[in-house]
Amino acid sequence: MNLKTKLIITFGVVMAVPLFLISIVFIGFISMQPAEVATPQTKEFLGEMLLSVLLIMAMTSAFLIVWIYRSILNPIETMKKATRNIRDGNLDFEMEIEDNDEIGELCADFEEMRLRLKESTEERIAFDSQSKELISNISHDLKTPITAIKGYVEGLLDGVADTPEKQVKYLRTIYNKANDMDRLINELTFYSKIDTNRIPYTFNKINVKEYFDDCIEDIGLELSPQKIGLAYSNQVADDVMVIADAEQMKRVINNIVSNSVKYMDKPEKFIHIRVKDVGDFIQVEIEDNGKGIPTKDQPYIFDRFFRSDASRNSSKGGSGIGLSIVHKIMEDHGGKVWVTSKEGIGTTMYFVLRKYQEVPVGE
Repeated sequence: MNLKTKLIITFGVVMAVPLFLISIVFIGFISMQPAEVATPQTKEFLGEMLLSVLLIMAMTSAFLIVWIYRSILNPIETMKKATRNIRDGNLDFEMEIEDNDEIGELCADFEEMRLRLKESTEERIAFDSQSKELISNISHDLKTPITAIKGYVEGLLDGVADTPEKQVKYLRTIYNKANDMDRLINELTFYSKIDTNRIPYTFNKINVKEYFDDCIEDIGLELSPQKIGLAYSNQVADDVMVIADAEQMKRVINNIVSNSVKYMDKPEKFIHIRVKDVGDFIQVEIEDNGKGIPTKDQPYIFDRFFRSDASRNSSKGGSGIGLSIVHKIMEDHGGKVWVTSKEGIGTTMYFVLRKYQEVPVGE
């Protein structure tokens, strides 16, 4: 029953009950004797009737007041307490909704607002925590190449690199460390674009064979100085195409390879990249012989800021967002990415992209 109906009923009862009782008194009085005769019995009867009317009206009014109080004032008092809690920053409470009238609906809306505020506050706290962690990780990772660059520059200034060969070696190291810093800054910039959904995609038709041949050639040049073996096989036909952003797909491959390199722990290191035809999709597999990922951690490796066994891996550096970027890019491409891994043996990352197929146009 809504509030409007309650008020109509209240008005009707307040009006009808006295009229009904007065009518009874009048009819009773008329039935006893003529109106001009006023005997003691008549007076006593009228007094009793009047007292009865007053008692009934008092009881009726009390009942209606209690009903209105419970229907209106109780929910308002509940909302006042809730408002004070929200004002004081306390969102861990629950409003009890007793009725289904307009005030009950208002209380339900207020409770929904509280839940959304609580959710928003928790998200903000989590975001602030993640941002602080990101800044800490990036600061830690930038400090390492900066320290190295300063050391090698001092070596050059002090004449420690006293041969052309040493000077070239020092300069090459400085260049590599500057590239590491550039990569970290790019990762941070890309992370900010993820949070605002402003990743700049440029989708085009890409020939799978040619694209991955070029990517692997670049990766080989990067891995060779690190003494990491690279194997590559492409089982896709020469004319297979996909719709993708070439730059962002390269970011996916580089992030996965960089992650593999970071956690390699064996004397002989290798990465094997395979491109396969799996029906309507092409599947890319990037396998390494690193330390592997614990089974309990595998469902979370694509979560933002997650690092497997952070206490042991903090020395490896990394912002903790590389694989979350991979997941986001693949999701935006309509593909997916997943992992299989065995501790002490290695890890294989998989991702798939749908093939481009020409749709025949009817005549």
